[in-house]
Amino acid sequence: MSYITNNDIETRLGTAVYVQLADDTGSGSADANIVDEARLNGEGVVNSYLARRYAVPVDLSAHADLDELLSGIALDLAVYRLHARRPPIPADVIRQRDAALAWLGRVAVGALVLPAAVEVAGNSADGPVADNTGEARVITRDTLAGL
Repeated sequence: MSYITNNDIETRLGTAVYVQLADDTGSGSADANIVDEARLNGEGVVNSYLARRYAVPVDLSAHADLDELLSGIALDLAVYRLHARRPPIPADVIRQRDAALAWLGRVAVGALVLPAAVEVAGNSADGPVADNTGEARVITRDTLAGL
């Protein structure tokens, strides 16, 4: 399951910049393998962060409300990767990449939750979650505070 396509990257960059960044042979057309590498890298980074809390890749057919969000994040990362091949990297591309990584980092630690209409499946690799049952605590910090 992909979050973005090579065509999405071309649309974001514009055809001239797209070709400039991905044409190593001077043929006048972008090398699909170069663009694939940047796209797959961007999607891999997104999944590596999301995998801390969610099953990845996120099924966008089941969570269409996340499509634009995750596609935008993956595009920011893929565009940065292509620009990194031909420095200097424009400041706005760096800012977008940094913002994408910061957002992903906050999702990974649970400070943000994916805003899906239907709950996104959790990561089963974390194992079972313990749950308390039985009576409430008799001795707590508050009851000991006055002693």
